[in-house]
Amino acid sequence: MASSIAVSALPETPPSAARTSRGVTIAGVVAIVLIGLNLRAGITGAAALLHDLQQVLGYGPLIAAIIPSIPTLCFAVAGAATSWLTRILGLEKAILLSLVLLAAGLLVRGIPSTGMLLAGTVVGMSGLAICNVAMPSFIRVHFAQRTSLMTALYTVTMTTGATVVAVLIVPVAQQLGSPSAGVGAIGFLALGACLGFLPIALHAHRNAPAVKAARVSPWPLLRTRTGMLITLGFTVQALLAYAVLSWFPYMLVTLGLTAAEGGLMFGLMQLVSVPAGMVLVAVGSRPRMQRTAFYLATVTMAAGVLALLVLPVSWAPLTAVLLGFGLGIFPLVMVMISRSGRTTAETTALSTVAQSAGYLLATLGPFGMGLLHSATDSWTLPLILLLAVALGQIAVGHLLTARPKVSRRTEPHPPEPAAVESNGTPTLASTEAQS
Repeated sequence: MASSIAVSALPETPPSAARTSRGVTIAGVVAIVLIGLNLRAGITGAAALLHDLQQVLGYGPLIAAIIPSIPTLCFAVAGAATSWLTRILGLEKAILLSLVLLAAGLLVRGIPSTGMLLAGTVVGMSGLAICNVAMPSFIRVHFAQRTSLMTALYTVTMTTGATVVAVLIVPVAQQLGSPSAGVGAIGFLALGACLGFLPIALHAHRNAPAVKAARVSPWPLLRTRTGMLITLGFTVQALLAYAVLSWFPYMLVTLGLTAAEGGLMFGLMQLVSVPAGMVLVAVGSRPRMQRTAFYLATVTMAAGVLALLVLPVSWAPLTAVLLGFGLGIFPLVMVMISRSGRTTAETTALSTVAQSAGYLLATLGPFGMGLLHSATDSWTLPLILLLAVALGQIAVGHLLTARPKVSRRTEPHPPEPAAVESNGTPTLASTEAQS
């Protein structure tokens, strides 16, 4: 059933289309910045207020475990639907629709009700999921010669937005007199992204190509070395990232810090991840240094989880710094996805399979930690299991960074013709040797 899902993407940009006006290029950069500011803000804002939301709305431990698990579930399900959506609407209009969903969902969360909190989170995170999958293809289409730079830009703005929201959301909620109003206020940031992306969508609509979009089936990718390793690497980093992002401030509050102090440490963690991502991308972009960059990120993440497990809460700043540096691995993975595939359609296919399968499995992180904490009334067992995953990420990074050596041996040879499905759709799995 899964193999019947096809991924769409815009056809490769012809040389004439590549000479876009300066205004369109500037609008594209602004759009990337505005979208980046929203890619984690809605998640980190809710995480910083989870304890207060539970106290005010009165929901139980099961709902408390479900709420931080909704984003990764939506990333898996709605992310897989991005292929259909981009094929019907086109890449840019699909992204615009996703931003509308994001803004609407975040604003709905401002209604002080458990049901509205759940519904708004589902709608908003579904919109966010479409953005997550579509952004690597958007960057490849509009900034083919600056893939690493634009990927770094949007991941830096992503962590910047998350940092600012994590630090300010508790004081904002206190000023508004309600944690629900605090999380709802984040929707206005998403409205800004909608307005900022509107010129790009209108330009794409006016200049839509007559050629039908290419289609590549994503799921056979899991039988290839590239697809398997990138999906595995994305899964592990996403599980660690969203387990930490969902529960770190709540954990600190239950260990003795105030909500404001927990939000400050959460903001520090996000702040460190901004330069960390830049450093890791800079190091990983150098020949033979990609593995070193992955080692720096994975070992630091493991050290951060270990510090959270064994050190007292007074050492929270050190823990936040270590975890923040470990979160910097995300731009590395996204750069690898953006550079993958021979066409934009193949890049979208790999982005779909890596993020859909990866986020589905990554849901075990935030959901499992919440349930285990409720069952044991302690963070010890959840952190021990998280440490095991962090140690496993080191091994995954070792395998993942072996790919460039294989690419250098095979790249000079001309690619073999792609196989075609029964419906005429070329598959990426047929263009790569089976692992």
